[in-house]
Amino acid sequence: MRGRLAALALTLGLLLTGCAAGERASASEFAPEEGERLVVYTSHKEEVYWPIIQEFEARTGIWVEVEAGGTSELLARLRREADAPAADVMFGGGVDSLEAYQDCFSPYFCAGWEGLDPAMRSEEGLWTPFSALPVVLIYNTKLVVPGQITGWRDLFSPAWQGRIAFCDPSVSGSSFTGLITLLQAVDGDTDETLMRFAVSLDGRQLDSSGAVLDSVAGGTDLVGITLEETALKRAAAGEDIALIYPDDGTSCIPDGGALVQGAPHPENARKFLDFIAGNDVQSRLETEFSRRPVREGVESGGVLRPLEELVLVDYDLAWTVEHHDSILMSWAFYLGGGEEP
Repeated sequence: MRGRLAALALTLGLLLTGCAAGERASASEFAPEEGERLVVYTSHKEEVYWPIIQEFEARTGIWVEVEAGGTSELLARLRREADAPAADVMFGGGVDSLEAYQDCFSPYFCAGWEGLDPAMRSEEGLWTPFSALPVVLIYNTKLVVPGQITGWRDLFSPAWQGRIAFCDPSVSGSSFTGLITLLQAVDGDTDETLMRFAVSLDGRQLDSSGAVLDSVAGGTDLVGITLEETALKRAAAGEDIALIYPDDGTSCIPDGGALVQGAPHPENARKFLDFIAGNDVQSRLETEFSRRPVREGVESGGVLRPLEELVLVDYDLAWTVEHHDSILMSWAFYLGGGEEP
């Protein structure tokens, strides 16, 4: 949990001047009045959310408290807290996951909404897009020959059985998006495809999206399913990872932020949503965060492969939301951890 830097500095000062443990004041005691606060639930990693929140605090003077966790974990928490919301904004998570919890959010059309890419915005204002995130396949560069895997269909080959890194889609929103992308890229019956993919995994899945990168980079798994952003960052850091854009199609849906229904600080929440979709933040996404902007007119930083060069599936958001729960139930069954759907 983070507050403004001034409060943290003051707290640190108190500790350094010898306050007894029982007398130490928490940073929250120095928080401003309710009208100057904002509570953000975020599934972003710290290297993404913290620079943006720092800048937002500096510009607005609003004190931001952050609760970080997995997308599904935080969305379930929002639903449990519906009668007495603690959060103002959900920041992060694919919009397919946000749509599946639409009862937790209030519509809001951010400032400059009409300047957002029409393919990346909610016509009902249910969520505010933040960045566009293609799903990619990754492989270990020491153990896999380039060209040995080129698309989703290759994952069903016995060559990869038991050596595919994939996170539990009931835990990770990005993993759920990856699973739906596979279903929409591969021709065939949904349940049959889920069953075949479960066989390819040998009934094994990981408990966090970050573990996918770790497992492939370390050679425990040969290939994996993740997002473009994280794959590029880990490859740039010198890890034994390369990424491919599946030649049988991938998805590029936005992640976003949404105003929590009954938010304690709704005006501050709206300011935050305006901020993440505004030009200043959007112009930083590609060069600083390896993410694709969703606002039209933002100049490319030349870091990412042009979207028009990728083969994209027709990601059916409405179908995905309608079948969200049934797909997760079927997946749990085929992985051996649930009742027959």
